[in-house]
Amino acid sequence: MWLKVLTVFFPFIAGVCSGLKVTVPSHTVHGIRGQALYLPVHYGFHTPASGIQIIWLFERSHMMPKYLLGSVNESVVPDLEYQHKFTMMPPNASLLINPLQFTDEGNYIVKVNIQGNGTLSSSQKIQVTVDDPVMKPVVQFHPPSGAVEYVGNITLTCQVEGGTRLVYQWRKNGKPVCSNSNHSFSPQNNTLRIVPVTKEDIGNYSCLVSNPVSEMESDIIMPTIYYGPYGLQVNSDKGLKVGEVFTVDLGEAILFDCSADSYPPNTYSWIRRSDNTTYVIKHGPRLEVASEKVAQKTTDYVCCAYNNVTGRRDETHFTIIITSVGLEKLAQKGKSLSPLASITGISLFLIISMCLLFLWKKYQPYKDQSQNTEKLKPFQAMKMLWVTSEYMNLWLFQMHLVFPGCQVGLPQPLMV
Repeated sequence: MWLKVLTVFFPFIAGVCSGLKVTVPSHTVHGIRGQALYLPVHYGFHTPASGIQIIWLFERSHMMPKYLLGSVNESVVPDLEYQHKFTMMPPNASLLINPLQFTDEGNYIVKVNIQGNGTLSSSQKIQVTVDDPVMKPVVQFHPPSGAVEYVGNITLTCQVEGGTRLVYQWRKNGKPVCSNSNHSFSPQNNTLRIVPVTKEDIGNYSCLVSNPVSEMESDIIMPTIYYGPYGLQVNSDKGLKVGEVFTVDLGEAILFDCSADSYPPNTYSWIRRSDNTTYVIKHGPRLEVASEKVAQKTTDYVCCAYNNVTGRRDETHFTIIITSVGLEKLAQKGKSLSPLASITGISLFLIISMCLLFLWKKYQPYKDQSQNTEKLKPFQAMKMLWVTSEYMNLWLFQMHLVFPGCQVGLPQPLMV
């Protein structure tokens, strides 16, 4: 038997391939244990052939090649040891392995001989690997309660119950984690250690495990990292801010909001400094200051942020200045309306007087009326003027209600 194998295999070693070409899609094929594996082979020749011979051999390192099966034209001659495992349908030279086992891992050699005017030979080698698919990994981290920034450490471990030739990759927010000064990996890469943790280490971590036939990624985990406070600042809902100084108009109230980046959230305290005395006035992130309740026009305040877990604190100082800009603007607005109100009042007085005079002339008595009627004319004129004066007083009073800043004197009523 070995003599037969060596006799058939010798031309393969010689590498005679004139006029005959054998090709395979890939020289490495990965298979899954327990499933079928198909090794495709193609060949072509340009000379008349009276016979086609196909031979499959199997070899492992430090072992002589084994004969699996062969064919002449369309007659298949298998090795009796493998007759139920390997299948070939000549003149197709492709090989089917079913089922695939770990013992089937190695190199498969196909040799094609063409008999015509002479013998043409060509061969190819295919490396076959056999693996179990990867099962879904699970990531565990320690300590489960989390770690404090710059003080604590976190260790992430990737566990897989099934799979062969596993390759581990750690990912953060969908991107690979690289080794640096505070990131280190175990020899198999299945453990990630962060020493020490910082705020920049916060993110979504996962473990991607792969092998030649499959890959699986774990669920995303987010280790707890305590940090802060950072970036403490004070903002207001209104009022002018110049650097660290807030200006507030007299009679207004302003709402301040103190915020800082921290986990867990900070506790806030508001401190007021007045007459060289410092005392806490409120706890919480917000403070409302009513200008009329501030004894001094310039008062210093401090917002303190404290993280109960990290033990770190931060504070920011600012000053509130109470101004009377708003009242002065209102007074100036009232004074600017006084000339306009006066002109409007005079114009309306003239218009009303002309209307009354026109009505009086239209309905005056005829000349042939009695002398008593003529004597009443001066009295009626004075009455009309008195009515006009009363109307003017009423209009100016209404103007005074609408525009309280207007300084318009009310005319005295006429004494009839």
